[in-house]
Amino acid sequence: MKRGAVVSVALDQRHASFETEAPLPPRDEERSYLPSSVILILRSAVRHVSKDAWRLCQGSLSILFLLLALCLTPAIARAVELVGKFIQGGLVLGTIAPGATVALDGRAVPVSPEGRFVIGFGRDATEAVLALTLPDGTREERRLTIEKRDYDIQRVDGVPQNTVTPDPDELARIKREAAAVRALRDVASAENFFTQPMIWPAMGPISGVYGSQRILNGEPRAPHMGVDVAAPAGSPIVAAADGVVRMAETLFLTGNTILIDHGYGLETSYAHLSRLDVKPGQRVRQGEQIGLLGATGRVTGPHLHWGMEWFEVRLDPQLVVGPMPAQ
Repeated sequence: MKRGAVVSVALDQRHASFETEAPLPPRDEERSYLPSSVILILRSAVRHVSKDAWRLCQGSLSILFLLLALCLTPAIARAVELVGKFIQGGLVLGTIAPGATVALDGRAVPVSPEGRFVIGFGRDATEAVLALTLPDGTREERRLTIEKRDYDIQRVDGVPQNTVTPDPDELARIKREAAAVRALRDVASAENFFTQPMIWPAMGPISGVYGSQRILNGEPRAPHMGVDVAAPAGSPIVAAADGVVRMAETLFLTGNTILIDHGYGLETSYAHLSRLDVKPGQRVRQGEQIGLLGATGRVTGPHLHWGMEWFEVRLDPQLVVGPMPAQ
């Protein structure tokens, strides 16, 4: 759908937001960065090899390859590898030498003992700065270009008006609940599930996509920060990956809501459920049922709102999980 395209639909209790064909996510991109010391090593090698030695090397490719290997080995050991989607809403997994430290736009990024980490880019990100400090003290900085996306405008009518313009008491509750969710997302646990490939937590038509500008009952509201899956009420909802339940309670806007911590700042959220089958602190496995699909909170009909967050940065689950399997 082109920029500025407007989708308008009247909704009833049998449908969620609206149905649209979600674009295929771009392929994962792999970027390997070698420090600038590689160039310095090569220049130094060239300067210090005498003309006679150089002529000998010219006569033997094997010796030349050996020299290059010896020059490059220290730099390669310090390389950082990034694999993922460098696009607004994208998630990227990184690998670096154990003991190194990483920061993204000045924020410390937790790194596992094995040198693994995860980062993400927000809806409106255009670039990011990745700062690396290697175990030997060498510092490197990489500027990452983030691909821009076009977002839909989504008009949703029939939403309960008190959830669009809440009264003062309801607004105070919304603020308290938002603060509690933010506090949970600020925690970077050492759970090591963030590298596990994710699965869809529910099956059904895609009725809402990440990043779309929401107009509820004719009033502009915040962009939609997740993907909606429409399905009959009572359909099973499963964990997208292994993790630990951090929240399982009823919130004003998102209804029955579950937050699952996958470690190192990565979390998934499941909203509008009709039933909660897990409790905070419970460990869950990928594919394990955590609740039932419903229509609680600010909705017009039964659907699952599936969100993904890296700390407070809202990510696009579709970019991470890929196309939904044929049903």
